[in-house]
Amino acid sequence: MIEGVPYEMRVYAVNSIGMSRHSQASQPFVPVAPTSEPIGLCVEDISDTSISLKWRPPERIGAAELEGYGIEYCKEGTDEWLPAMEGLTDRTSLIVRGLTTGDRLQFRVRAFNMAGPSGASTLAQPITIREIMQRPKICLPRNLRQTLIKIVGDSVNLMIPFQGKPRPKVTWSKDGEPLEASFASVRNSDLDTILFIRKTERKHSGKYDLHVQIENVEDTASINLQIVDLPGPPEALKIMDIWGFNVALEWKPPKDNGNCEILGYLVQKAEKKTMEWFTVYDLYRRTNCIASDLIMGNEYVFRVSAINQVGISDEACNTKDSAYIQKTGIEYKPPSYKDADFTEAPKFTHPLVNRSVIAGYNATLSCSVRGIPKPKVTWYKNKMDISNEAKYRMLSKQGILTLEIRKPCTFDGGVYTCKAVNDSGEDMVECKLEVRPQIAREVKAEK
Repeated sequence: MIEGVPYEMRVYAVNSIGMSRHSQASQPFVPVAPTSEPIGLCVEDISDTSISLKWRPPERIGAAELEGYGIEYCKEGTDEWLPAMEGLTDRTSLIVRGLTTGDRLQFRVRAFNMAGPSGASTLAQPITIREIMQRPKICLPRNLRQTLIKIVGDSVNLMIPFQGKPRPKVTWSKDGEPLEASFASVRNSDLDTILFIRKTERKHSGKYDLHVQIENVEDTASINLQIVDLPGPPEALKIMDIWGFNVALEWKPPKDNGNCEILGYLVQKAEKKTMEWFTVYDLYRRTNCIASDLIMGNEYVFRVSAINQVGISDEACNTKDSAYIQKTGIEYKPPSYKDADFTEAPKFTHPLVNRSVIAGYNATLSCSVRGIPKPKVTWYKNKMDISNEAKYRMLSKQGILTLEIRKPCTFDGGVYTCKAVNDSGEDMVECKLEVRPQIAREVKAEK
């Protein structure tokens, strides 16, 4: 019969005279065959009292629907197969619990449909019910391998997976001290640990160490947490000088930087009559500035706020005094300053390097020098001045000195020296130049 095709049956009686009329037809029925056995039965995990199995559905299911899978086990040395669960399961995996530690068991799985059970898929060999130790290992997420920055008041929820069997012992510490439950919450499972802080404060900044241990074997990981806040106001804002339409200001950085770098300062001015504030500089990096383009006859006050990655400080530092911009007609005597001495003795910042070149090809020697005023440069070969020889070309551009030797021969090899001199002193560097004959090239041409 063809599986899945409905049939009806009827019967004839036959004697020596012939065949009788047929009987009434039977009720319709459909022939059904069992499915093929499940495939790929294997062990996924094992402990002292349980085993986790998984498999794949049968390759051939047939016309009838699959009702489920039955799992059985048998103790090594016996033929008695016991059900691992009541009834059937429609999943392709199962955790068998309540087993005895040390038993060697064989497992098999069969697929069921209305025709009955299929053939059995069996493990290749019996399995010993005993947990296999796995070294502890912390799988630190990539974003936690660098400093984690949070703003005061934010929550911290760090989930860190780990591996290890049996279940490892997990401990947290901060800056070398055990982590208290009142300081931060910790929740551990078989596969991960979670560090949770509902509302961060500045005191939560620091280094958190995670230890995962099984017997005498452990793994560690560190997380750096930085809690940042708005900075405090700058200090000691003063008006240092007033001339023309300009005012020179100076201040000190804030005592509290908000636990992160100060990115700059916001400098503002206001006329004393209106007290409306206008920005002079935003994200200004220095701790002194000049407020320019002020209006003659007006009186000004100034304030400075600090800025970090969180934002602008809640408070600003104001000047105690005001700056009055004098009207024209008043002679201004600029302060006298002693001219700064910027002279500097020559110093080579990049030396000459020994070179080996082939005869007949142009060669160059380079170095770099600095000095104020600009030093006078002289080139020597074997301590002989070569400044006026036509074979050499000497270049100087922004402190980069280059000696070009046009088509050198073997006699051009030797020690080359570069000397720089100005009124403040002198410096020199030297190198060796080797000029090799074109032997290899001639041999190649003959071939």
